[in-house]
Amino acid sequence: MNKVVINTRVLSSGLTGVQRYTLELLARLPDKLQPVAPKTSLHGVLGHAWEQFVLPARLKGRLLFSPSNTGPLLVEKQVVTIHDITPLDHPEWLNPKFAKWYQFLTPRLACRVRRVIVDSEFTKDRICEATSVESDKVIVIPLGIDLRFSPKLEEDVNRAKKTLGIPNMEYVLTVATIEPRKNLQRLLEAWHDACQKLPKNVWLVVAGAKGQRSIFRDASFNGLPPNVYMAGHIPDEHLPALYSGALFFVYVSLYEGFGLPPLEAMACGTPVLTSNVTSIPEVVGDAALTVNPYDVEAIAHGIKRLVEDGELRAKLSRRGIARAKMFTWDKTAELTWRVLEEVAN
Repeated sequence: MNKVVINTRVLSSGLTGVQRYTLELLARLPDKLQPVAPKTSLHGVLGHAWEQFVLPARLKGRLLFSPSNTGPLLVEKQVVTIHDITPLDHPEWLNPKFAKWYQFLTPRLACRVRRVIVDSEFTKDRICEATSVESDKVIVIPLGIDLRFSPKLEEDVNRAKKTLGIPNMEYVLTVATIEPRKNLQRLLEAWHDACQKLPKNVWLVVAGAKGQRSIFRDASFNGLPPNVYMAGHIPDEHLPALYSGALFFVYVSLYEGFGLPPLEAMACGTPVLTSNVTSIPEVVGDAALTVNPYDVEAIAHGIKRLVEDGELRAKLSRRGIARAKMFTWDKTAELTWRVLEEVAN
């Protein structure tokens, strides 16, 4: 069969989960996928115009794989991956124009294409509820874990901490961008309550967050709570060591189509405190401590419990390593190719 055309317009943007997914599949299916993208980086209206009107003309009857939530409505012979439906479920979190475009596009695209791939049963259920797409057309294929994520030696952890300017201390780690669904405000409020009952040498390291005004706009305090270190953006190569050195990883996101960071932490042997909503429980199973992310008191109790209970941390560490081994990019690529091959034939 001919190579499947893969829409790689998304790769002109910075590295996020969707770009990582696309790159991991390309790396494993190089002889089966033919990348097609604009000659120059196109974003916004121009990017969507290229995708809707130029891309279809370049297919010449071949199957199109669109791996990043979007694709041309003109093309029925297409498989699209929809990682989540935030624009339909929580448009209030997004730029209004962005939300409206995907509110228009997503239901029509899901019904138009041959197959829809999703990362979790949660997202499958939400797509089937929010659109008229048939359930058997939506295929669940979980994401994978990069092999870089594994327990690191103490010297690697110390080197990463020194490079990132993190003081020599016991720390709880969170990786969060400033956006409503990552729930950083409630986490900081919970830390404010919990840290008063914790040893003075335990800190919260916030990686990836910028713009304190965004954090504090609606919060009940005017500055950082005690013992919080804002690490800023963390280069990708330092993340495994930073996970490995943490007492535990906390990720109380309000909405995920999958949720890679908790699994990355687990793969590094780091205990995880995370949310009990959306896709996260099906991803972490019984290998994490889960709490209601809307309940500041519950988050604070979870933090205090994991800081104080070394036996629980050890148990979650063992379970997390075993759980993370179930999710590999090789398996993701194999299952994805099976869907593409079936549709192409």
